[in-house]
Amino acid sequence: MIIKICNHDCTELWDGILYKKLSNYPVISNWEMKNVIDFIYYEESHGRTVEIISDNASIPAAIKNALNHREEYTNLQKPEKITECTACRDRKGCMTKFVCHTAPLENAIKILECGSLLSAVNARKLPAKLLAKEERNAAHDPEDFFHYVMFTWGNCQAGDRLVMERKLKRFPTEEDLSLNLTPGVRFYFEYDTLDNHPQAVHDGFLPIKVKDEVVLCDYVYAIIIPGAYRELLETMIPDKLLGKVFYVDNDCKDVWDWSEKVYSLVENL
Repeated sequence: MIIKICNHDCTELWDGILYKKLSNYPVISNWEMKNVIDFIYYEESHGRTVEIISDNASIPAAIKNALNHREEYTNLQKPEKITECTACRDRKGCMTKFVCHTAPLENAIKILECGSLLSAVNARKLPAKLLAKEERNAAHDPEDFFHYVMFTWGNCQAGDRLVMERKLKRFPTEEDLSLNLTPGVRFYFEYDTLDNHPQAVHDGFLPIKVKDEVVLCDYVYAIIIPGAYRELLETMIPDKLLGKVFYVDNDCKDVWDWSEKVYSLVENL
């Protein structure tokens, strides 16, 4: 694996390279450093070495020093907002109170039926080695990734972009993300609550991920269902989750407006 820290537009993990964006390049904030350290330790725990590349010599030196003082970054207070990614038009950064798992309709049905979010290995009952070789794994994520339930920050639109990508079997266009947008079902969790899950892991890229399974009635904060799916899904909601479900009509012009509408609802519950 490679960490490439330059003045990127965003943070992205693709084909074995973590393109790490900094909020104040070339200065690495303590939270950003924690994530770099988490990434290195996660990768090394799965037998992969990590090379650090940067066009600024001070950055690898700073990371090396931080690795020698890892304890200083272990219990950092999470910032309320992270500004290394500004892909959301409204917030200009990632809001960190909530994390979210977004599922297409067909997966949402299975999730509600079983009452849990499951890793790809558990949900599809296929070995990770096979899942990693599928064409849909465009980013070439390694096998261990398929043993985890993945989460984004709560106001991020990446989940719905992936839903559209899987639906279309190609990268979505601007028109796909606006006029033709079919949002997924969003499962929201308070970060601090999910962080106490015994199988929670920090890999330095995602906000958090959980190995194997997350039982909804134990952890979910809110379930946001697009209004178009109400008739299909409302009879499937377990009694214990009825108070957590909200139906929201998609009257938004694009995926960014949809993300903001949904997140605003959740943070004001």
